[in-house]
Amino acid sequence: MKKRRSILLVKPESDQSEHSEEEIETEDVEDKSQTLSENEDDQDEKVLSDADDDDENEDVNEENSEKQEVNGKTPKENGKSQKKRKPGIIYISSIPKHMNVTLIREYLSPFGDLGRVFLQPDKKFLTRKKKLHSTKPLAMHFTEGWVEFLSKRRAKQAAELLNNQPISTKKNSRFCDILWSLKYLPRFKWVHLSERLTYEKQMYKQKLQAEISQARKEANFFQANLDKSERVKKVNKKKAKEERKLNKAKSDD
Repeated sequence: MKKRRSILLVKPESDQSEHSEEEIETEDVEDKSQTLSENEDDQDEKVLSDADDDDENEDVNEENSEKQEVNGKTPKENGKSQKKRKPGIIYISSIPKHMNVTLIREYLSPFGDLGRVFLQPDKKFLTRKKKLHSTKPLAMHFTEGWVEFLSKRRAKQAAELLNNQPISTKKNSRFCDILWSLKYLPRFKWVHLSERLTYEKQMYKQKLQAEISQARKEANFFQANLDKSERVKKVNKKKAKEERKLNKAKSDD
C-alpha cells in the first residue's frame, strides 16, 4: 500500500502546528487501512477453514449414518438429523436347497443392515407338491432372490466380498461346499422388483386364461364331433332297419 508523503514548508509557527496535525491524521489513516487489510485476510482464511470443516463434517455424518440403525425414517442422534442413506439391492441368481429367508438374513446381516428379502419359489416344486397331496410339511425350494441393504455401499462391499465364496466355512453345515452367486444391481430399486412381480402375475393369469379358453374350445369341438357321430350312427341304424324291412317284405312276396 502506498504511503502518503507529507511535505513541510517553513512558515510561521501557527502554520507549522496545523501541518503537524495533518501529518498525525494521515498516519492514523494509514494505520487504519493496514488493520482493515489484515482483518480482511483473517476473514478469508476463516472462511476457507470453515469450508474444510464442513466437508469433514459431511464425511463424518455419512459414516455415522451408516453405523446407525434405520427403521424406515431418517436417523437422528443427539438432536442432529443425519443424511438418509440410499438402499442397495443384491441379486442372488441361485439358491441351494434348505435355504430360506431366515438363513439369508443370518448369513448376510453381519455385512450390513438388511431391509426386505424376497425369494422366488420354485414352480416345479409347487406343482410336484400338489400332485403328491402329502400332509407332511415340505421345505420350500427357491430359485432366485433379492436382498435389500439399507446402505448402498454396504451392498456393494457384500457382493464383492461374498461372490464365488463358500456360504459357510463350517464342515458340518449343509452349505459348506456351495458358493454364493451374488451381484449388485446398480440403479435398481425395490419398486422395480414389485413391478416385475406384478407383471409376472398378470402374465401368468393371462397364460392361464388362454389355456383354459383353449381347453374349452377343444372340449366343445370334441363334444360337437361326438354329437355329430352319434347322429350319424342313429341315421345309419335307421337306414339299416328300413333296409331290413324292405328285404323282409321282398322275401315274403
